[in-house]
Amino acid sequence: MTATQTRRVALIGWPVEHSMSPTMHNAAFAALDLDWRYELLPIEPDRVATAVARLRIEGFRGANVTAPHKEAVMSYLDDLTEAAKAIGAVNTIEVRGARLIGHNTDADGSVAALLHARFRVRGVRAAVVGAGGGARAAVFGLLQDGAKEVWLLNRSARRAEALAHDLDCRDGGPPRLRVLLLTVETLLESARAADLLIHTTPVGMWPHSSASIWPDAVPLPAHLAVFDLIYNPPETRLLRQARESGAQAIGGLEMLVHQGVLAFQIWTGRTAPVAVMREAAERALAALGA
Repeated sequence: MTATQTRRVALIGWPVEHSMSPTMHNAAFAALDLDWRYELLPIEPDRVATAVARLRIEGFRGANVTAPHKEAVMSYLDDLTEAAKAIGAVNTIEVRGARLIGHNTDADGSVAALLHARFRVRGVRAAVVGAGGGARAAVFGLLQDGAKEVWLLNRSARRAEALAHDLDCRDGGPPRLRVLLLTVETLLESARAADLLIHTTPVGMWPHSSASIWPDAVPLPAHLAVFDLIYNPPETRLLRQARESGAQAIGGLEMLVHQGVLAFQIWTGRTAPVAVMREAAERALAALGA
Protein backbone atom coordinates (compact mmCIF):
# COMPACT_ATOMS: atom_id res chain seq x y z
CA MET A 1 0.00 0.00 0.00
CA THR A 2 1.50 3.32 -1.05
CA ALA A 3 1.50 6.45 1.01
CA THR A 4 -1.26 7.93 -1.18
CA GLN A 5 -3.51 4.99 -0.24
CA THR A 6 -3.26 5.57 3.50
CA ARG A 7 -6.76 5.42 4.95
CA ARG A 8 -7.65 8.45 7.02
CA VAL A 9 -9.93 8.96 10.00
CA ALA A 10 -10.22 12.07 12.09
CA LEU A 11 -11.57 13.74 15.20
CA ILE A 12 -14.02 16.61 14.63
CA GLY A 13 -14.41 19.00 17.54
CA TRP A 14 -13.44 22.36 19.04
CA PRO A 15 -10.93 22.29 20.58
CA VAL A 16 -9.24 18.93 19.90
CA GLU A 17 -5.56 19.59 20.59
CA HIS A 18 -5.45 17.68 23.89
CA SER A 19 -7.38 14.63 22.69
CA MET A 20 -5.92 11.20 23.46
CA SER A 21 -7.73 9.59 20.51
CA PRO A 22 -4.93 10.01 17.93
CA THR A 23 -2.39 8.29 20.21
CA MET A 24 -4.86 5.52 21.04
CA HIS A 25 -6.00 4.78 17.48
CA ASN A 26 -2.64 5.21 15.77
CA ALA A 27 -1.15 2.73 18.25
CA ALA A 28 -3.91 0.27 17.33
CA PHE A 29 -3.31 0.75 13.61
CA ALA A 30 0.41 0.13 14.10
CA ALA A 31 -0.21 -2.97 16.22
CA LEU A 32 -2.28 -4.53 13.43
CA ASP A 33 0.05 -3.26 10.68
CA LEU A 34 -2.75 -1.21 9.09
CA ASP A 35 -1.89 1.73 6.86
CA TRP A 36 -4.38 4.03 8.52
CA ARG A 37 -3.87 7.46 10.09
CA TYR A 38 -5.92 9.27 12.73
CA GLU A 39 -5.89 13.05 12.39
CA LEU A 40 -7.26 16.06 14.24
CA LEU A 41 -9.80 18.34 12.55
CA PRO A 42 -10.39 21.37 14.78
CA ILE A 43 -13.70 22.74 13.51
CA GLU A 44 -15.28 25.96 14.76
CA PRO A 45 -18.94 25.65 15.79
CA ASP A 46 -20.28 27.39 12.67
CA ARG A 47 -18.32 25.16 10.26
CA VAL A 48 -19.74 21.68 10.98
CA ALA A 49 -21.25 21.37 7.48
CA THR A 50 -17.83 22.11 5.98
CA ALA A 51 -16.22 19.43 8.14
CA VAL A 52 -18.72 16.80 7.01
CA ALA A 53 -18.18 17.83 3.39
CA ARG A 54 -14.43 17.34 3.86
CA LEU A 55 -15.01 13.75 4.95
CA ARG A 56 -16.68 13.10 1.59
CA ILE A 57 -14.39 15.16 -0.62
CA GLU A 58 -11.06 14.08 0.90
CA GLY A 59 -11.89 10.37 1.11
CA PHE A 60 -11.89 9.88 4.86
CA ARG A 61 -12.98 6.44 6.06
CA GLY A 62 -14.62 7.75 9.19
CA ALA A 63 -14.43 10.17 12.08
CA ASN A 64 -15.01 10.64 15.75
CA VAL A 65 -17.06 13.62 16.89
CA THR A 66 -16.54 15.40 20.20
CA ALA A 67 -17.86 18.53 21.91
CA PRO A 68 -19.49 20.75 20.85
CA HIS A 69 -20.51 19.02 17.61
CA LYS A 70 -22.11 15.71 18.67
CA GLU A 71 -25.64 17.00 18.13
CA ALA A 72 -25.01 19.50 15.34
CA VAL A 73 -23.38 16.94 13.07
CA MET A 74 -26.49 14.74 12.98
CA SER A 75 -28.39 16.82 10.43
CA TYR A 76 -25.57 16.51 7.87
CA LEU A 77 -25.40 12.70 7.85
CA ASP A 78 -27.27 10.28 5.59
CA ASP A 79 -28.41 7.88 8.28
CA LEU A 80 -28.27 7.33 12.05
CA THR A 81 -28.20 4.15 14.10
CA GLU A 82 -31.01 3.54 16.57
CA ALA A 83 -28.64 4.29 19.45
CA ALA A 84 -27.61 7.63 17.94
CA LYS A 85 -31.25 8.58 17.37
CA ALA A 86 -32.29 7.61 20.90
CA ILE A 87 -29.34 9.30 22.61
CA GLY A 88 -29.59 12.35 20.37
CA ALA A 89 -25.87 12.52 19.64
CA VAL A 90 -23.24 11.08 17.30
CA ASN A 91 -19.69 10.37 18.40
CA THR A 92 -18.61 8.16 15.47
CA ILE A 93 -19.16 8.56 11.73
CA GLU A 94 -18.80 5.61 9.38
CA VAL A 95 -18.22 6.17 5.67
CA ARG A 96 -20.13 3.41 3.91
CA GLY A 97 -19.70 3.87 0.18
CA ALA A 98 -21.12 7.30 -0.59
CA ARG A 99 -23.14 7.42 2.63
CA LEU A 100 -22.21 8.78 6.04
CA ILE A 101 -23.67 6.81 8.95
CA GLY A 102 -23.83 8.30 12.44
CA HIS A 103 -23.18 5.99 15.41
CA ASN A 104 -23.01 6.50 19.15
CA THR A 105 -20.53 4.16 20.85
CA ASP A 106 -20.62 5.92 24.23
CA ALA A 107 -23.50 3.83 25.61
CA ASP A 108 -21.93 0.48 24.77
CA GLY A 109 -18.57 1.90 25.85
CA SER A 110 -19.94 2.71 29.29
CA VAL A 111 -21.38 -0.80 29.72
CA ALA A 112 -18.12 -2.34 28.49
CA ALA A 113 -16.19 -0.28 31.04
CA LEU A 114 -18.44 -1.65 33.80
CA LEU A 115 -17.99 -5.21 32.54
CA HIS A 116 -14.22 -4.69 32.52
CA ALA A 117 -14.56 -3.83 36.21
CA ARG A 118 -16.61 -7.05 36.64
CA PHE A 119 -19.81 -5.17 37.29
CA ARG A 120 -22.88 -6.48 35.47
CA VAL A 121 -25.77 -4.14 34.74
CA ARG A 122 -28.69 -6.56 34.48
CA GLY A 123 -31.07 -6.30 37.40
CA VAL A 124 -29.27 -3.47 39.21
CA ARG A 125 -30.56 -0.19 40.58
CA ALA A 126 -28.49 2.74 39.38
CA ALA A 127 -28.33 6.42 40.30
CA VAL A 128 -27.04 8.68 37.51
CA VAL A 129 -25.95 12.24 38.35
CA GLY A 130 -26.28 14.73 35.50
CA ALA A 131 -28.46 15.05 32.40
CA GLY A 132 -26.02 15.96 29.61
CA GLY A 133 -24.64 13.86 26.78
CA GLY A 134 -22.70 11.54 29.07
CA ALA A 135 -25.81 10.88 31.13
CA ARG A 136 -27.87 10.19 28.02
CA ALA A 137 -25.38 7.58 26.85
CA ALA A 138 -25.05 6.01 30.29
CA VAL A 139 -28.82 5.79 30.85
CA PHE A 140 -29.40 4.34 27.38
CA GLY A 141 -26.74 1.69 28.03
CA LEU A 142 -28.21 0.85 31.43
CA LEU A 143 -31.74 0.44 30.11
CA GLN A 144 -30.61 -1.54 27.06
CA ASP A 145 -28.62 -3.94 29.22
CA GLY A 146 -31.42 -4.63 31.66
CA ALA A 147 -31.01 -2.36 34.66
CA LYS A 148 -33.98 -2.81 36.96
CA GLU A 149 -34.37 0.84 37.83
CA VAL A 150 -32.49 4.07 37.09
CA TRP A 151 -32.75 7.27 39.13
CA LEU A 152 -31.69 10.39 37.28
CA LEU A 153 -30.52 13.23 39.53
CA ASN A 154 -29.99 16.69 38.10
CA ARG A 155 -30.17 20.33 39.24
CA SER A 156 -32.40 21.18 36.25
CA ALA A 157 -35.60 19.17 36.44
CA ARG A 158 -36.66 20.26 32.95
CA ARG A 159 -33.51 18.87 31.32
CA ALA A 160 -33.75 15.63 33.25
CA GLU A 161 -37.43 15.22 32.37
CA ALA A 162 -36.57 15.68 28.69
CA LEU A 163 -33.95 12.96 28.94
CA ALA A 164 -36.41 10.66 30.69
CA HIS A 165 -39.05 11.29 28.04
CA ASP A 166 -36.60 10.38 25.27
CA LEU A 167 -35.03 7.31 26.84
CA ASP A 168 -37.45 5.56 29.20
CA CYS A 169 -38.37 2.00 28.24
CA ARG A 170 -41.21 1.51 25.76
CA ASP A 171 -41.60 -2.26 26.14
CA GLY A 172 -45.04 -2.22 27.72
CA GLY A 173 -43.68 -2.64 31.25
CA PRO A 174 -43.55 -0.05 34.01
CA PRO A 175 -41.19 2.92 33.58
CA ARG A 176 -37.69 2.15 34.84
CA LEU A 177 -36.41 5.73 34.80
CA ARG A 178 -37.26 8.17 37.60
CA VAL A 179 -36.23 11.83 37.79
CA LEU A 180 -35.13 13.44 41.07
CA LEU A 181 -34.02 16.99 41.72
CA LEU A 182 -30.37 16.80 42.74
CA THR A 183 -29.80 17.83 46.36
CA VAL A 184 -27.48 16.48 49.02
CA GLU A 185 -30.42 14.63 50.50
CA THR A 186 -31.58 12.97 47.27
CA LEU A 187 -27.99 12.05 46.38
CA LEU A 188 -27.43 10.34 49.74
CA GLU A 189 -30.80 8.59 49.67
CA SER A 190 -30.33 7.32 46.11
CA ALA A 191 -26.77 6.12 46.73
CA ARG A 192 -27.85 4.14 49.78
CA ALA A 193 -30.59 2.39 47.80
CA ALA A 194 -28.61 1.87 44.58
CA ASP A 195 -26.09 -0.73 43.47
CA LEU A 196 -24.33 1.68 41.11
CA LEU A 197 -23.65 5.43 41.13
CA ILE A 198 -22.63 6.99 37.81
CA HIS A 199 -21.28 10.54 37.82
CA THR A 200 -21.54 12.33 34.45
CA THR A 201 -21.00 16.02 35.30
CA PRO A 202 -17.70 17.98 35.00
CA VAL A 203 -17.39 18.38 38.80
CA GLY A 204 -13.92 17.14 39.76
CA MET A 205 -12.43 17.37 36.28
CA TRP A 206 -8.91 18.80 35.89
CA PRO A 207 -7.96 21.54 36.72
CA HIS A 208 -10.66 21.58 39.43
CA SER A 209 -9.66 18.18 40.76
CA SER A 210 -10.40 18.97 44.40
CA ALA A 211 -14.16 19.21 43.79
CA SER A 212 -16.65 16.40 44.39
CA ILE A 213 -20.42 15.96 44.32
CA TRP A 214 -20.19 13.86 47.51
CA PRO A 215 -20.06 15.58 50.94
CA ASP A 216 -16.82 15.04 52.85
CA ALA A 217 -18.42 14.20 56.17
CA VAL A 218 -20.41 11.22 54.85
CA PRO A 219 -18.81 7.90 53.82
CA LEU A 220 -20.05 6.42 50.56
CA PRO A 221 -21.99 3.17 51.06
CA ALA A 222 -19.50 0.31 50.98
CA HIS A 223 -21.81 -1.88 48.89
CA LEU A 224 -21.84 0.68 46.08
CA ALA A 225 -19.95 0.70 42.76
CA VAL A 226 -19.02 4.29 41.81
CA PHE A 227 -18.35 4.98 38.12
CA ASP A 228 -17.00 8.47 37.34
CA LEU A 229 -16.95 9.27 33.61
CA ILE A 230 -14.15 11.80 34.17
CA TYR A 231 -10.76 10.42 33.09
CA ASN A 232 -8.55 13.43 33.85
CA PRO A 233 -7.49 13.03 36.63
CA PRO A 234 -7.50 9.21 36.53
CA GLU A 235 -8.63 9.12 40.17
CA THR A 236 -11.07 11.91 40.90
CA ARG A 237 -11.83 13.05 44.41
CA LEU A 238 -15.16 11.17 44.16
CA LEU A 239 -13.36 7.94 43.30
CA ARG A 240 -10.90 8.49 46.14
CA GLN A 241 -13.84 8.98 48.51
CA ALA A 242 -15.37 5.74 47.20
CA ARG A 243 -12.16 3.78 47.62
CA GLU A 244 -11.58 5.11 51.13
CA SER A 245 -15.15 4.12 52.06
CA GLY A 246 -14.68 0.56 50.80
CA ALA A 247 -16.84 1.08 47.71
CA GLN A 248 -15.77 -0.06 44.23
CA ALA A 249 -14.19 2.80 42.24
CA ILE A 250 -14.33 2.72 38.41
CA GLY A 251 -12.59 5.46 36.42
CA GLY A 252 -13.62 7.05 33.14
CA LEU A 253 -10.52 6.11 31.15
CA GLU A 254 -11.94 2.65 30.54
CA MET A 255 -15.05 4.13 28.92
CA LEU A 256 -12.85 6.30 26.68
CA VAL A 257 -10.95 3.19 25.62
CA HIS A 258 -14.02 1.06 24.93
CA GLN A 259 -15.93 3.67 22.96
CA GLY A 260 -12.76 3.98 20.89
CA VAL A 261 -12.52 0.21 20.50
CA LEU A 262 -16.04 0.14 19.07
CA ALA A 263 -15.28 3.01 16.67
CA PHE A 264 -12.11 1.24 15.51
CA GLN A 265 -14.10 -1.90 14.74
CA ILE A 266 -16.79 0.05 12.85
CA TRP A 267 -14.18 1.66 10.61
CA THR A 268 -11.81 -1.24 10.00
CA GLY A 269 -13.94 -4.35 10.46
CA ARG A 270 -11.10 -5.72 12.57
CA THR A 271 -11.00 -6.79 16.21
CA ALA A 272 -9.40 -3.93 18.10
CA PRO A 273 -6.26 -4.51 20.21
CA VAL A 274 -7.84 -3.34 23.47
CA ALA A 275 -4.72 -3.65 25.63
CA VAL A 276 -2.68 -1.63 23.12
CA MET A 277 -5.31 1.11 23.05
CA ARG A 278 -5.55 1.21 26.84
CA GLU A 279 -1.78 1.49 27.27
CA ALA A 280 -1.62 4.26 24.65
CA ALA A 281 -4.43 6.18 26.35
CA GLU A 282 -2.67 5.88 29.70
CA ARG A 283 0.55 7.21 28.16
CA ALA A 284 -1.30 10.10 26.55
CA LEU A 285 -3.00 10.96 29.82
CA ALA A 286 0.33 10.89 31.65
CA ALA A 287 1.77 13.23 29.01
CA LEU A 288 -0.99 15.74 29.77
CA GLY A 289 0.45 15.98 33.26
CA ALA A 290 -2.65 14.66 34.96
